[in-house]
Amino acid sequence: MAGKRGGQTVRDMFLSMAVIGLVVAGIYVFIPHDDTAVPVKAVDYRVELLTARRAAPYPVLAPTGLTEQWKPTSVSYRTEDGDAWHLGYLAPDGEYVAVEQSTAPARNYVPEVSQEATDTGRTAQVAGEAWQRWEGPKYDALVRTDGNATTVVTGTASYERLAEMAAALKPGTQQPGTQQP
Repeated sequence: MAGKRGGQTVRDMFLSMAVIGLVVAGIYVFIPHDDTAVPVKAVDYRVELLTARRAAPYPVLAPTGLTEQWKPTSVSYRTEDGDAWHLGYLAPDGEYVAVEQSTAPARNYVPEVSQEATDTGRTAQVAGEAWQRWEGPKYDALVRTDGNATTVVTGTASYERLAEMAAALKPGTQQPGTQQP
């Protein structure tokens, strides 16, 4: 009798697990869900931008006039890292674009923030300014040095998206993150 009871217990446990698995599978199939949704929340970077513009020894750039489809995702300003300004965005096509500025030596700074991109020797004209084109295994970049600061627009986005961000960059007192419909 004891041997039969043990066999039934194991069999009952497997049957219970099968029923639970079917219920879970049914819930997964019939409950709507979106696997493509990006769970990234936009950040408000106005305070950090104002702080950086007061502290940095160069004109800190931020985009103006981008559509609401551009989502700011990260921001930082670090005086200990060559007065490094960082502003990350999710572009409308879902690719990553970052604006990086610093007084650190460009030969070290650009490969660091562009994930080891290298200078192609080519330039691109963006909003009347010449930007160096860099290519890398992960990120591409547009690079411009002005005075003692290097500006890098980098990310997984296409050069067209990088140029769109570079063209939107403005110094000074414009309202940060101004969006156009």
